[in-house]
Amino acid sequence: MTAPVGIDDSVRPVRSTVPQRMDRLPWSGFHWKVVIALGITWVLDGIEITIAGSIADRIRDEQSLGFSASQVGLTASIYLLGEVVGALVFGRMADRLGRRKLFIVTLGVYLVGNGLTALSMNFAFFAVTRFIAGMGIGGEYAALNSAIDELIPSRHRGHADLAINGTYWLGAMIGAAANLAFLNPNLFSIDLGWRLGLLLGPAIGLAIWGLRRTIPESPRWLLTHGHPEEAEETVTRIEQGIQRRGVRLEPVPDDQAMEFQRRKPVSYRELARVLFRDYRQRSFLGFMLMVTQSFLYNAIFFTYALILAEFYDIRGGAVAYFIFPFAVGNLLGPLILGRFFDTVGRRVMIGGTYCLSGTLLFITGWLFAEGALNAVTQTVLWCVIFFIASAAASSAYLTVSEIFPIEMRAQAISFFFAVSMLFGGVIAPWLFATLIGDGDSPWRVFAGYTVGSVLMVLGGVTAFVWGVNAERKSLENIAVPLSAVVATAGETSAGGLTGGLTAHVRRTPKDVTKDDYFRS
Repeated sequence: MTAPVGIDDSVRPVRSTVPQRMDRLPWSGFHWKVVIALGITWVLDGIEITIAGSIADRIRDEQSLGFSASQVGLTASIYLLGEVVGALVFGRMADRLGRRKLFIVTLGVYLVGNGLTALSMNFAFFAVTRFIAGMGIGGEYAALNSAIDELIPSRHRGHADLAINGTYWLGAMIGAAANLAFLNPNLFSIDLGWRLGLLLGPAIGLAIWGLRRTIPESPRWLLTHGHPEEAEETVTRIEQGIQRRGVRLEPVPDDQAMEFQRRKPVSYRELARVLFRDYRQRSFLGFMLMVTQSFLYNAIFFTYALILAEFYDIRGGAVAYFIFPFAVGNLLGPLILGRFFDTVGRRVMIGGTYCLSGTLLFITGWLFAEGALNAVTQTVLWCVIFFIASAAASSAYLTVSEIFPIEMRAQAISFFFAVSMLFGGVIAPWLFATLIGDGDSPWRVFAGYTVGSVLMVLGGVTAFVWGVNAERKSLENIAVPLSAVVATAGETSAGGLTGGLTAHVRRTPKDVTKDDYFRS
């Protein structure tokens, strides 16, 4: 029988229980280390974007860089464009070279880019360095979401992913608190405070560098990329660390093992075929969830300081007092609601949070346009909306990181992340900054809020119709690895998959297990 595209028939298949052993692990110190060392990315991005949003009024000041409102919005779009390029470039490298190599490199790129931004003296330099910093963060998203999903046990994956993504708002809180000092003209000059604020993220990144280097390569990546011995050794070290703390681990029966065949890296042509033919419904789902939440968040958060300044006359360091509670609501949403994504289920929770947050956004936007709100009530309503929307947005990243085969997981994440940034991220900050203008037309801003609310509801409807019931399921059961060897009829035994004579069979999502993960 002819092997499918990419399979290397010169190497015998390898039988392994590595995925099952990783999924049956209890939550341990190892998993906390993964969460802290890798999850710091979202904290850094939260600090970065909060400070960038809060300094909008400062860098417009003639005593500083003297940017226009449109230039402020454009720099935000340039940062997000950098994230797009970084995700695409480093995402592909993460699938080819491994998760660990890339999450070391991408952190370095971010540190350099953001450090240089603090030295900006004109718009061109500021824009270029923001692009570099964005590349680092974009690459982090692709490499880290795939690594985290592959290292976290299946029964904890949903809640852990949402909580980790939610730490973006812990970064926002840190950034908002720091700005109370950095943007205080009594402490720092107009042109110095915002520069010091931009150095906060790199300082934290340097502090976490050593811990990140102790995180091992994903055993699942090693197994599916021709390194089965190293995969076994890595899992064994993790198990031994847990057992030394007195935890007894049940052995995994051999009949749960899977067979993997070494294959060539996924080509762009194969990536397109898998995404748009074999997994087209999942691809549409990922597109809708990522684009809609991206438009909502980037539109509102990047321009929140402008709304406060132009409509409520809240400027400078005082902006932090309003961004801080907004960030608290966003942080608590995934932490509190996250567990229900593993119990109630992905489809119901994703669809529900998207639709509810979109509806509340429309109501709040109308109240804003009517002049019924002030800075405090506006912030209170944002806290309520984004308590729900934060869980929804985090679930979008969870979805695209768990519903595609491991060999292309980072590339799939990077693709949907890039598309969401281009459609919802790069355009949204500039568009809303333009709609806000000098604060002369709240109804013009309401039109933008209406677009965001409609998009969120559409994302929720898509989740209800085509959502994947991935809760508490192994990644290999949600999407069969491209390197997995599947036995044809007559080639199975009581022990499971056989070796030697086993045929390579190309399977589509509906063939994965007896459970139909799609709603036809």
